Amino acid sequence: MQRSPDNPRRSTAGAGGFTLIEVMIVVVIVAILATIAYPSYQDQVMRSRRSAGAVCLQERAQFMERHYTTNLSYAAAPAPAQCDGSVARFYQVQASGVTARAYTLEAVPQGAQATRDTKCGTLSINQRGERSASGTAGAGECW
Repeated sequence: MQRSPDNPRRSTAGAGGFTLIEVMIVVVIVAILATIAYPSYQDQVMRSRRSAGAVCLQERAQFMERHYTTNLSYAAAPAPAQCDGSVARFYQVQASGVTARAYTLEAVPQGAQATRDTKCGTLSINQRGERSASGTAGAGECW
């Protein structure tokens, strides 16, 4: 066993490990990083759900256009199908103002998406392909 030069009774063999201060500093750094990263993560999740809802809405608009090409009217088109399971939990698709020559499809946010995505709100598209959002942001930012 090797002895420490400044204290002959103290052994240097077991002098490894971390002090409590070092561990607490690491915990504080991890906590600061988590408080910065988590809101950014939540924002990205909300935006990806919104993009999936917009894609679903465009698919339903294409269905309406195919129906019009076949029947020369939007009026007899069946109600739009809901999105797949991962999107349907956050957006409900509905048709409004359906006539022979016009329609408006809306993707209404549900659950957590409705409470967090106040900037864009309900996404909509009509027979002319005009996109809009009911929130404070413009269609260009939401679509």
